[in-house]
Formats: sequence, structure tokens, C-alpha cells
Amino acid sequence: MALFGLRFDFRNPPLAGTSMADRYAAALDMIEWADDLGALFVVLSEHHGSDDGYLPSALTMAAAVAARTDNVLISISAIVAALHDPLRLAEEAAVVDHLSRGRLSLVITNGYVADEFAMFGRALGERVSATTEAVETLRRAWTGEPFEYRGRAVRVTPPPFQPGGPALSLGGSSEAAARRAARLGMGFMPSNGDVFPAFREESIALGRPDPGPHPGGDTGVVHLADDPEAGWAAIAPFFLHEANAYGRWAAEAGIAGATGYRPETDTDALRATGQYRVLAPDDLVAEQQAAGPFGVVVLHPLVGGTPPEVGWSSLKLFETQVLPRL
Repeated sequence: MALFGLRFDFRNPPLAGTSMADRYAAALDMIEWADDLGALFVVLSEHHGSDDGYLPSALTMAAAVAARTDNVLISISAIVAALHDPLRLAEEAAVVDHLSRGRLSLVITNGYVADEFAMFGRALGERVSATTEAVETLRRAWTGEPFEYRGRAVRVTPPPFQPGGPALSLGGSSEAAARRAARLGMGFMPSNGDVFPAFREESIALGRPDPGPHPGGDTGVVHLADDPEAGWAAIAPFFLHEANAYGRWAAEAGIAGATGYRPETDTDALRATGQYRVLAPDDLVAEQQAAGPFGVVVLHPLVGGTPPEVGWSSLKLFETQVLPRL
């Protein structure tokens, strides 16, 4: 059986021609479909105040996913710690962990979009300390025992379904973030694998277990079509929207080279980067057979506002022409 999962961020620009309600409903149908086929995970991403409706409340969506599925792991990647009250985050995550019977995990990150921090009245310069405080608070809160928080006695109940709470990883794109994850005793989920060796080095130096090499994964997107040329023509505008939206955020934050996204002027230039690909099912099968039993396919069926019917066309090809051959 192939290892595969789905990713959603729910961008819904005007060019999509889809209502937000219909996009949410389609995604939940897709996730239930994937769960029935043995998908390993679903990833939900969160941002705030985005013009295209990017999902602002990933834990709310995670609760809906938990109610519609039985087995798929639910990962939120990522939550910007500084934009959340740590106690409320602990409570909400604990509830979702019970709804999913322990299938929830969280990636906590410092954040990088200045407009989000302005929206919530938070200082970008305090984001690292906010992330550290959030991690420490979640760990203490999820014991279910009273503890001191900002000078007052508090208690978060109920404790999560998973003893000690959902798995926590730190997201980031810098060596400093990698080493901070090791010091906090967390997993590390980088934007790309270039900084993962720093996490491994720091973990070993601190006497923690060797996490091994970077397990892989990047921001690449694959869409399936019987005719890749026609498929590219249909989905390229949505690929371009995503690349430019992420690329603009990264450029404004001065981290364009670290995130894997750069603004592009046209779809031909975007296609040349190889980050967004439209493949025939035979091509994906060949790739995964070459990758061996631990190759993972991550499908992003509603990428950049892709209409649900276009996303479904890719998923159905995966179901009928890829999965049976892996």
C-alpha cells in the first residue's frame, strides 16, 4: 500500500468561482474518501486575514475532520504561537484530541507574515519568546494538573486523549529554529531540508536520540491528468496564485529563499521551476516504485483555489490508476 496524505489550506480567490462553504464541504468529502482508502495523514494549514480566505481556524476544521474520519492522522502545520492565547490553544487542542481519539499533532511556529501580527496587535520581535512560552504552557497544561501561568494558578481540563498531549513539532526555515527545536526537545518540521542537519547535530550534542536524516518532504505539488498538457492548462492559474501568494509573504519577510516559494510572472516560468507538476498516472507510479516502500505522496487537491471538480479528477485517477499498482 502506498503511503499518502492530503493537504489543505483553503485558499479561495475570486478566480476559483467557488463559495467558501462549498470548498469546506468538498475538502471534508475528499478527506473522508482518503480515510476510506487508507490515507496516512491530512495536513491543515492556518493563516489570518488573507485576501483569499486562507483557513484562519485550523483546530475548528480539525474537529470537523475528526468527526468525518476514523483512522487518518490529523496534523496542523502550522500554528503561529504568538497569535494564540496558550491556555485557549491547550483547551481547544485537547478537545480535538478527544474527538479524534488521539490522532492530532501540532506544528508550532514563530510566524513571518507581518500583517498577521499587526492584526492581532502582537510584536514580531517577541515571536520567539511567545513560541517558547506556548510550548512550555501546552506541555504543562496537558498534564491536567494545576500550574502557575503568568503569576496565577491555572488548570486546563480535560487533559488530552493522548497522555501528555498531541505530539508537538517546531516549524521553521532557519538554523536557529532547528537548534531551538532540539533544545525544546521537539520534533522539527523545516520548510526545506537544508537546515535539518543543524537540528540533528544539536539533538545529538544535547544527548537526545539521533533523529536521523531529514525524512523528506517539500512544498512541491503534484496534480494528475490523463493528458498532462491539458491538465496543466486547467490548473496552472491556481498554481500561480498559490506561488505568488506565498512568495509575496516570503519576500516581504525577507525569507524568500528559505520557504521554497518565489513570485512568478507567468505559468511557463512557474512550470520551469518544477515545484508544480502535472503528471500522468503512469509517471507517478514510476516515481513511487523508484522511491521504494517508504515513498510518500502528498496530494493538494484544492491548491490555490482549484475548483473541487478539478481536484476530484486528480484524486479519482490516483484511486483507480495509481493506488492499485503500488
